[in-house]
Amino acid sequence: MTIPAREHFIPVRVADLVEYLCHESGPRAGQTLPAADQAAFRRLARSVVGHVHTTYQAEIRRLKEEYAAFDPDADPKPLTPVPEADRPAHLADLFRTFVHLMGRANYVRLTREELERVMAGASDWGVDMDIAWDAFDQVEVFYRGSGLGRRVKRHWLLWWRRKDVSVPTFARVAVIFKQRPHPRLDEAADTRSVFLKLFKDIPRMDIEMLLPGGRIRMPKLARLKLGGSIAGSVGYVVWKLSTFPLLSLLGGLATATLWTLYAPVALVLGYGYKTWYSFQVTKQTYSLQLTQSLYYQNLDNNGGVLFRLLDEAEEQEVREVLLSYFYLWRYAPEDGWAAADLDAYVELDLERRLGVEVDFEVGDALEKLRKAGLATEAGGRYRAVPIDQAQDRLDHLWERYARAADEAATVAG
Repeated sequence: MTIPAREHFIPVRVADLVEYLCHESGPRAGQTLPAADQAAFRRLARSVVGHVHTTYQAEIRRLKEEYAAFDPDADPKPLTPVPEADRPAHLADLFRTFVHLMGRANYVRLTREELERVMAGASDWGVDMDIAWDAFDQVEVFYRGSGLGRRVKRHWLLWWRRKDVSVPTFARVAVIFKQRPHPRLDEAADTRSVFLKLFKDIPRMDIEMLLPGGRIRMPKLARLKLGGSIAGSVGYVVWKLSTFPLLSLLGGLATATLWTLYAPVALVLGYGYKTWYSFQVTKQTYSLQLTQSLYYQNLDNNGGVLFRLLDEAEEQEVREVLLSYFYLWRYAPEDGWAAADLDAYVELDLERRLGVEVDFEVGDALEKLRKAGLATEAGGRYRAVPIDQAQDRLDHLWERYARAADEAATVAG
């Protein structure tokens, strides 16, 4: 699969971004914000955070309701379970909503074909796994951020030597799946719930270890050795027996013949057993390493994943709005900027000053500014409204939220 060089995710905390924008000097000297403008921008940033958070509240409530029927950790459980006939439709809605949420949080969805290409072959530790795809009613895998991680690997011959190796990794991996009864799964496996998992720093080739029902494959060389041992043993016995006359086997030479066969057969079978036992030890060692590794790489589970991802999507939206407004407000010419101009300026400035390479979603950001009344568009060029007017418009939005909340409370009462 092809990993994009730049991603939409902006890896800067909102609080750090606000301080950076307040103190950065711009392309020319003497452009640092005066103290009054710094205070105004900080206030605007707080209003933007509150505005975005309020718009996400409905999303949080909707996701909680959709997931309640499938949450294995729900406490308390819903008083009225979803009717059995309606569960497939509710399940489809949940997966569709989750896929949409992952896009807003700037995660990349991996198709089944892409997953199989990523999982093909053994990992850097010589372990290959077979995934039973038919053990799932539905499964989706997403990643965000790609890079290189450091792992320790032993020399293939001088096993006591350890060395650091670079391993391609995904910074974040999210998995959502619903299981179905399958021989690969334990009899006590929960096949009614939907499981959500979030991990960090997962080697790309080991992404298969995040799915249940996987089985470690014996390496081809080990299978060849084991098959060769068995075939060699059978072939040797047949050949040896064919060299003895039948009457000799039935007579006094039978015992000597059997002793003649015992030593080489035992040697070949012993070699085969050693190969099989070595694979079993490797499998147990890998399972132990996997358990210990995922203990530190697991970030969240089930309902906690939803809240973490919603928080990430919310922060990303705040970053996009603040960056778009700030650069239009401070550096755009009198007639404004085209979307491509703003996109290039933000990307180049973040890369030059912060060392952050991103693919800025300029179209999405400008649409949010326009809808909130923080920017105007004419002839394909965008201009930021003055910061005091922008603040007034956000304050007006807050008043609308407050009135809507009061009206809802009155109706409920």
